[in-house]
Amino acid sequence: MADDQDTPLAAHPREARGPASNPPPTRGRTFGTVAQAYAAHRPSYPDTALDWALAPVSSPDSPASARGGGLELLDLAAGTGKLTASLTGRSPRVTAVEPDPEMLAVLRAELPSVNALPGTAEDIPLPDASVDAVLVGQAFHWFHPERAAAEIARVLRPGGVLAALWNADDDSVEWVAGYHRVASANRPVPGVPHSGARDDLPATAEFEPSERAEFGHSQWLTVDGLIDLLGTHSWALISTPEERAGVYDRIRTYLATRPEVGTTPDGTFELPLRTAVFRAVRRERR
Repeated sequence: MADDQDTPLAAHPREARGPASNPPPTRGRTFGTVAQAYAAHRPSYPDTALDWALAPVSSPDSPASARGGGLELLDLAAGTGKLTASLTGRSPRVTAVEPDPEMLAVLRAELPSVNALPGTAEDIPLPDASVDAVLVGQAFHWFHPERAAAEIARVLRPGGVLAALWNADDDSVEWVAGYHRVASANRPVPGVPHSGARDDLPATAEFEPSERAEFGHSQWLTVDGLIDLLGTHSWALISTPEERAGVYDRIRTYLATRPEVGTTPDGTFELPLRTAVFRAVRRERR
């Protein structure tokens, strides 16, 4: 389970700001219809973001390091494993949990060594205090935040960390801002190309106050590749073919005017991204 990019991360209204305005569950469960394309076209996450997300449990003086044996990591709402794959390079003990059977099937095919389980953020199929870190890529806004936070706290060990990550186009770059204006003109549904990145993690008694950081990132694409990527976003999946075609046509027309796009021999260009990370440490159990 995952969602559209949000651009920029701190300057637009969010589609989701807590349970009262969460998108309906049906929209959050549309991604299985494009699971293969999702795996092929969605960006990964920068190492700098993962370093920061895991710092509370990877530092030498953390409880997890003191136990030894490597970190137990959970990728929650793992989708096709974009984040999971990066985590496997940091620990051999990675579990992925994903509710959509089509997304889960792709993840299992791509990462057969990973323990990949069906489940949701509100009902995680793991024992109490069994993991050192829970990471959520591009999906926390689909959760019921308070129920998910309580369930995540249940499976985390004391001193463990919850980290939610969102990749987003960096529209502090002028041509990217122009692309977003064009794409969003007369848009058929909210969310082109914004998503539901939260301003914070929910505040609960189980967690220390959350922290936030941003990291530069990028993705090399062709114009066709960008259109294929946009086709994996929830706004596109719930739009009509005519609505999608109108957005795509506007994007192609605009990008054809930009010197930053398609000037390499193979037609690729670099799309600037920003990755926002929110993290919160699990308090000692009372």
